[in-house]
Amino acid sequence: MRFIDEYRDKEAARKCAGLIRSITTRPWTLMEICGGQTHTIVKYGLESLLPRAITLVHGPGCPVCVTPLELLDKAIAIASRPDVIFTSFGDMLRVPGSTRDLLSVKAAGGNIRIVYSPLDAVAVAQQNPSKKVVFFAVGFETTAPPNAMAVIQAQRLGVKNFSILCSHVLVPPAMEAILSSPSNLVQGFLAAGHVCTVMGYEEYIPLAAKYHVPIVVTGFEPLDLLQGIYMAIKQLEEGRAEVENQYTRSVRREGNTHARRLMAEVFQTTNRKWRGIGEIPNSGFRLAPAFEEYDAEKVFQVEGIHTQESTVCIAGTVLRGLKKPHECPAFGKECTPEHPLGAPMVSSEGACAAYYHFGGIVEQQE
Repeated sequence: MRFIDEYRDKEAARKCAGLIRSITTRPWTLMEICGGQTHTIVKYGLESLLPRAITLVHGPGCPVCVTPLELLDKAIAIASRPDVIFTSFGDMLRVPGSTRDLLSVKAAGGNIRIVYSPLDAVAVAQQNPSKKVVFFAVGFETTAPPNAMAVIQAQRLGVKNFSILCSHVLVPPAMEAILSSPSNLVQGFLAAGHVCTVMGYEEYIPLAAKYHVPIVVTGFEPLDLLQGIYMAIKQLEEGRAEVENQYTRSVRREGNTHARRLMAEVFQTTNRKWRGIGEIPNSGFRLAPAFEEYDAEKVFQVEGIHTQESTVCIAGTVLRGLKKPHECPAFGKECTPEHPLGAPMVSSEGACAAYYHFGGIVEQQE
């Protein structure tokens, strides 16, 4: 535990918070991108260590949360077929579609299996040649390399009964959509360290320059986040807008070049809808033409399914950093983890779930 505990040291956290207070002279609003970062902030009460002048808002950093409703309805339609074995990571099973979720399909007899790697799904396809096996490929850039490898592996092995339902979303276009909005409140970002471990942070440099916002690549432990906040506030107070890397133990400027080459071979960018936000240009991956035979949307002809978002859930407002979860009138009432109205209450990394489990209304220091 030593290598975890050193990033959770209480005295070091207090000292870092003291440094933040010492340099803060005016109000600033920062957004952390990753849902894992949100959970750390809320679970460890980091906001209570910060001066009142600093506001942390929670971005669209959970791929489960932003998976569009119509893609969930497509997944449910495919998983309901008797000739299909539908495979997924477990966190997607309870995310509500327009009328039900994958777990209810499973309860009704659908052949849905939780796997721990997309390569497991390829193996399931090999073991069940009479079935069509689909993997629900959800995630930011972080999970794209293993999903790309699964497609290449299926092609190399000649596995024809395997496909993926691709729902990959990309972080930089989402950040630009937030920054370009007339209602934007965000003055600085804490970028997601795991995404940057794969992609590096060169893509963020033009964003920081164009919108004059500091972007700090940050880890996931309490001290990572406090240090990232300090670096961002220091830039703001000094009038700088640069990309800095707090997460040096994992992230390099160029990222993982081997993983990026693999992704570039299998995927190409496409416009993608984000749940609660809407369509963001070039913010997602789809399979490149050479791999279209593994595209579940085409295999099962579900491209025409379209769905309207709920008018009750304010997930989109939360994910854009305009409101916090507890400001939703349904929070903790009609909407709970047991009966969620929106994906941020379902996902283990969702902002609404974090507030529900750990509490998110804090008294900050002067």
